Amino acid sequence: MRELKLVAKDTNIFLKKILKKQKNTKLLEVIKYGLFPGGKKIRSKILVDVGYIFNINYKSLIRVAAAIECIHAYSLIHDDLPCMDNDKLRRGKPTAHIIYGESTAVLAGNSLLTLAFEILSDDKFNISNNVKNELINLISKCSGHEGVAGGQYLDLNYEKKNVSKKKIIDMQIKKTGMLFSFCCVAPVILAKKNNLVKRRFRSLGNLIGLLFQISDDLIDLKGKTRDAGKETGKDKKKGKATLIGLLGYENAIKYKIQLVKKISEQIKHYDNRSKKFKQTINLIANRIK
Repeated sequence: MRELKLVAKDTNIFLKKILKKQKNTKLLEVIKYGLFPGGKKIRSKILVDVGYIFNINYKSLIRVAAAIECIHAYSLIHDDLPCMDNDKLRRGKPTAHIIYGESTAVLAGNSLLTLAFEILSDDKFNISNNVKNELINLISKCSGHEGVAGGQYLDLNYEKKNVSKKKIIDMQIKKTGMLFSFCCVAPVILAKKNNLVKRRFRSLGNLIGLLFQISDDLIDLKGKTRDAGKETGKDKKKGKATLIGLLGYENAIKYKIQLVKKISEQIKHYDNRSKKFKQTINLIANRIK
């Protein structure tokens, strides 16, 4: 998709400009390794799509997208560590700890996390302090023990255990959905909409996160390592708690279709400005069939 590639390109350009202004430390090389060339930037694309619905300035959205990609890169570096998922391949290249060592990878991940807050709190981000604070507060919650970190904890804790559907969904919303939720709510905050609209888009983001995760789990089950850019077949080996493992392949496909319908239903009020958003949802759903 041309628009996806454009968002990825613009986000990377912004990140490179930010890093060029940073003091050149030993960790900067590892930070760049974790960020570039990076993945497809689907989270950033969702942010831009929702921003289009509310007519938000594109440059502002790219700045927020850069912060999101820092959070995402940090989470991947940490998730790949030997003490976590012990992955050796990410985005088609060796994981950060394989190249630079475990302790250095931890510190680079920590630095990426704080860089996200630096990007959003920058004086050059020309929005009101109240809106800026709300964005920083939300991305903090989505990244910490209530969100990404907490979800990763549950993911590890549920390995080789019988886990209910409710608990798996809760874990996946924390681990994956919360960052997508931020991507959906951030443009609403920038547009200064009311709490009802924020809640609606927060729920939408959680659904997108579940859709992304089940698509990712299907890639792990059916995909090939060379296409995925990471080792596949890991979930079954490690006894991961997934909806595919619980529901079975056919029912997982049905669940994915239901998620797409729910997302379409929630966005139908914005039909005249949601065409690109729907295209991105279809892209997520059809990463593998």
